[in-house]
Amino acid sequence: MEGEPTNIRDIWRKELFRTLIILGIIVLLFFTFRTALILTLKTEYPLMTPVSESMEPTLKVGDLLVIQGGLNPEDINAEPNTGDIIVFRKPGNPDELVVHRAINRIKKDGRYYFITKGDNNAYPDNWEVPEDCIIGKVVWVIPMLGYVKIYFGTPIGMSVGIILIATLLILEALPSKKDKEPSRNEPEDDASKGGGERLTGL
Repeated sequence: MEGEPTNIRDIWRKELFRTLIILGIIVLLFFTFRTALILTLKTEYPLMTPVSESMEPTLKVGDLLVIQGGLNPEDINAEPNTGDIIVFRKPGNPDELVVHRAINRIKKDGRYYFITKGDNNAYPDNWEVPEDCIIGKVVWVIPMLGYVKIYFGTPIGMSVGIILIATLLILEALPSKKDKEPSRNEPEDDASKGGGERLTGL
């Protein structure tokens, strides 16, 4: 039929199709990058962001933290003031993740337990962190970039992201001004010369 794409080149020229392909590639690259981080850093939480001030001034709200997992508990530095900053599941509430400094290590019944403390807190935490609750340790800090992760992790941020993508798809699907204008080189058909309508029989 006239006007319909007849080959791959024609399909590629369609703006909506091209936009969907680009978005698909972006999503694929994102998940590939995240999977590569998980495998390389050996943790399901390779990137995290502090949401409280308990580790200031060392870590600030909005910093993006790169986490190294797969740690041997004996290799974790647990010295006061200079110990590793570790990420762990909060004892008594495993769904909550905490990032604090390890300041002491205790061995009980063949297992290691860690005493932790926020750099901005006056006293150590009132719990002991068992070794199997440790997610990893902070190996790199990227200032401010975590705000992006925080924002798009909220319902409002997710809604804004969906609206932006939908708007982009709609704008790309609309015909451009160039597509709307008829070519000056196209010959006029008989109907336009005579002022009548061109009809197609059923």
